[in-house]
Amino acid sequence: MRTSDAEILIVPGLNNSGPDHWQTRWQQKLSTAKRVEQSDWDAPDHAAWVSAIRDAVNGAQKPVILIAHSLGVAAAAHAASHFEAGKVKGAFLVAPPSEDWLRAHERDFGAFENHPRDPLPFPSLLVASRNDPHADYAAVEDLAFAWGAALVDAGEAGHINADSGHGPWPEGLMSLAHFLSKL
Repeated sequence: MRTSDAEILIVPGLNNSGPDHWQTRWQQKLSTAKRVEQSDWDAPDHAAWVSAIRDAVNGAQKPVILIAHSLGVAAAAHAASHFEAGKVKGAFLVAPPSEDWLRAHERDFGAFENHPRDPLPFPSLLVASRNDPHADYAAVEDLAFAWGAALVDAGEAGHINADSGHGPWPEGLMSLAHFLSKL
């Protein structure tokens, strides 16, 4: 599948993705990409976030590719059962936080603290770092298995965001292109 054949929905996590984040850069470069906006990026409300993703997917005019990062991955997984059948053709999921990290955080993440465990109803690729401060690699590996997602080991890449040096993240773009070529 080519990016021009799909509506690419960028799903950021907590605090949104800033101007130097790879999601923002990719959104600017991919002509069919748009961000799923949330009413409050700093205080994630489970029902609101899931509804925004569901509405963006179900309202898309083309097949959908999800590109989610961090808490956006969890939100997309929670929304997956609410998507119209066959609407999402694939999901590129990066650095989801672990349930343990969410529960230990000073912020109350509510229903996000428990990840869905059912297989995702579309092909997915989950990229994880060996030293992500928000998730133990084994926990993400377990999540990939539960979701039926292919797992990509990004090595020691931190949280795979601008703070960890992943501004343009060309390796990620190559992984996305390879993933799309198989859809």
